[in-house]
Amino acid sequence: MHGVKLFTGAAVSVLLMAVAGPAPALADTIEAALVRAYQNNPQLNAQRAQVRSTDENVPQALSGYRPKVAVTASVGVQYTDTQINSQGNNDVFRTINHGINAPRSAGVTVSQNLYNGNQTANRTRAAESQVSGSREALRVLEQSVLLQAATVYMDYLRDSATLEVQKSNVRVLEQTLKQTRDRFNVGEVTRTDVAQSEAQLAAGNTQELQAESNLTTTRSTFRRIIGNEPTNLAPGSPVDRFLPGTLASSVSLSLVENPNVTASMYGIDVNYLQVKINEGALLPTINFQVAATQSYEQTMTIFRSFGASAVASVSAPIYQGGAEYALIRQSKENLAQQRLNLETTRDQTRANVVQAWGQLVAGKAQVSSAQAQVTASEIALNGVREEAKAGQRTTLDVLNAQQALVNARVALVTAQHDRVVASYSVLSAVGRLAPQVLGLATTVYDPSVHYQQVRDSWAGVRTPDGR
Repeated sequence: MHGVKLFTGAAVSVLLMAVAGPAPALADTIEAALVRAYQNNPQLNAQRAQVRSTDENVPQALSGYRPKVAVTASVGVQYTDTQINSQGNNDVFRTINHGINAPRSAGVTVSQNLYNGNQTANRTRAAESQVSGSREALRVLEQSVLLQAATVYMDYLRDSATLEVQKSNVRVLEQTLKQTRDRFNVGEVTRTDVAQSEAQLAAGNTQELQAESNLTTTRSTFRRIIGNEPTNLAPGSPVDRFLPGTLASSVSLSLVENPNVTASMYGIDVNYLQVKINEGALLPTINFQVAATQSYEQTMTIFRSFGASAVASVSAPIYQGGAEYALIRQSKENLAQQRLNLETTRDQTRANVVQAWGQLVAGKAQVSSAQAQVTASEIALNGVREEAKAGQRTTLDVLNAQQALVNARVALVTAQHDRVVASYSVLSAVGRLAPQVLGLATTVYDPSVHYQQVRDSWAGVRTPDGR
């Protein structure tokens, strides 16, 4: 009666290596799962669409530099009936005019803003900062999705291995119960020993059912995040090679590269520029307008007329009810709040790195400890069985030793899982959990491509992808 042994490497955690046997040639890998999540996760694709939408803020802001052209045209029918009395040489003369004419006109007006308190320039800079901030928000979600994908991949390996351990335990307990009943029939043990074996088998069945339930839940989560059913999963390994060498360097790097921090920095830029935009509303505005109109038959006596004008206008706000001053004060408070949010984000990032690093260090030690626990539990179980044959141990002692071995194997599987997930967590906390860093075999989504396609677009309603 020997249970299933789990094998583990030293630094690289290998889940299911003994349970599932050698990895099949077409086994799914954690890297391939990350690629599918990166390419197909609907939440991530929705965020990419959000970034493309934010890109359009820049050409909207740039439109303030460009002229505005309007064309007008009119056509109609006009009936005129006039009576004019005039007097000369003591005689009264009456002139009656009536007729129908078709007035029509066409005109064009071109307006150009020359100065508006630098509001256009500041709106453009703010829109560019919003684009940069949205890209960092996309990086936040990319890291979150990749971490979720790596975690659920390892969750499935852990839960699969745990289920195999529990199934093996049930098989061993069934054999133990059979042997205990045989010994009871020949008078070697009592009814109590049989009841203890039956109780342990019932507990083992419960643990197996719980393991199956956990695996079913994990399979559903795997499908939601990665996009396919898990099949032939190869062992996962840590990503320590991509991590900084020390905790201090990890913290320093996170304060520079973590996208939550950089997104908050761009948020400060946006709020600062909003203050400048609101202040620009207090400054004069200079506009230049050119207009031309060609008209026909506007009256019965004028067949054609043409007019053109060029006008420069200056307007300076004096007082508009005080709303503009309230907006300035409000935007200054928003700027102060965003600066405080940046400090909060930095503190949270630092705490996340320290926590993840501690879990990684503990995980490395737990794998070694759990492996030693499994080895010792196997030796202890074999010894107890031999002593039980000699009458020096009871059936309960054997059952307890068997359960201790099962617990040790589950602890080893869990430690291997935690070890790998912790390495991904540190990489995410630092801000470097990205396809480029991991070397994933996928085309990296570049948000700057769409930005360059639409930034200087003057007209058109079709998106770059043809919609």
